[in-house]
Amino acid sequence: MSPDADVLDRVRTRLLAAGVAPTGAEVARALREDGVLLGGDGLLAEAERVQAELSGAGPLEPLLRAPDVTDVLVTAPDEVWVDRGSGVERVPVRFRDEAAVRRLAQRLAASCGRRLDDAVPYVDGRLPDGTRLHAVLAPVSVGGTCLSLRVPRRRSFSLEELVAAGSMPAELGPWLRAVVDGRLAVVVSGGTGTGKTTWVSMLLAACDPRDRIVVVEDSAELVPDHPHVVRLESRPPNIEGAGAITLRDLVRQSLRMRPDRVVVGEVRGAEVVDMLAAFNTGHEGGLTTVHANSAADVPARLEALALTGGLDRAAVHAQMAAGLDVVVHLERGRDGVRRWASVSVARRLGDVTVLDDALRRSHAGGLELGPGHERLVERLGSRAPELP
Repeated sequence: MSPDADVLDRVRTRLLAAGVAPTGAEVARALREDGVLLGGDGLLAEAERVQAELSGAGPLEPLLRAPDVTDVLVTAPDEVWVDRGSGVERVPVRFRDEAAVRRLAQRLAASCGRRLDDAVPYVDGRLPDGTRLHAVLAPVSVGGTCLSLRVPRRRSFSLEELVAAGSMPAELGPWLRAVVDGRLAVVVSGGTGTGKTTWVSMLLAACDPRDRIVVVEDSAELVPDHPHVVRLESRPPNIEGAGAITLRDLVRQSLRMRPDRVVVGEVRGAEVVDMLAAFNTGHEGGLTTVHANSAADVPARLEALALTGGLDRAAVHAQMAAGLDVVVHLERGRDGVRRWASVSVARRLGDVTVLDDALRRSHAGGLELGPGHERLVERLGSRAPELP
């Protein structure tokens, strides 16, 4: 059960007045001064609960620390869900009331340096430990405060581990290594939660250790197991609306940093123009991700994003046809398992760019050839594995 709200308020007031951090020892001392009479073990347990309410994620803290949890979602004081990699499931975690959820959301937003109140009822930020925060307050969120926490990847996964997890067949590994070694420009596509970030980290880990990789992200999530990674993170505007640093700004800066590979964590807007320009100006081996329902939808998705950056339709498709090599599409099955779906190659068809599947997942989960496999072999040259 959560600590009494009055006790929390009194302990918070004592600690603020003393100007001390809410450590376990200080919380225990404040509880004793407040007249909370418990045994040693009971006082320690109560101090940990109060400390979590004051400085951690409250009842959510154990969930965020669990090694297998990727997402923690709160839709009501008594509705908490987690994703452990196989779909969301409800957990027996409760808040005292709606006010407790709101207080937690506001405190987490403050730790991100962001404002969350009736005037600004939603926030998107990153906590100091890298956890991605999104929160929406009532009445925008009709049922009350809605809180979404995306736990950062603690490590990079290898090709072998993804094979063992059933995300891809072993026969695909040599092809992916050849794509990386051949310095082809790659877009990893898929829906939300399909594992795009995991796959980009895996592909970067397979890069030559001598490569200098510059990673540009809205919120730092990529954790490539590589010895030379420079990470740049965008910055939202402050309360006065000034000081913003966009992904487009950072992509342009990255090109001046002597990169061997430029990586954009996810293209969502006008930065795709600069990403495509990088693909076409000698910056080989670039990687990025994009939300798309299928590989065939990627050109249209990139076109829509590039139009917001002032690039006309003909120029977008010319850039894609010349600079984009491979699209790796991922999907998430109804069983919650994230799986590879296809590897496609780009080609020009009239005035547009289209994608042809070169390799795709068979019904049995293996690898089968698609109509674009000869073009992929041509681009890989001597690096192409032997065809099955």
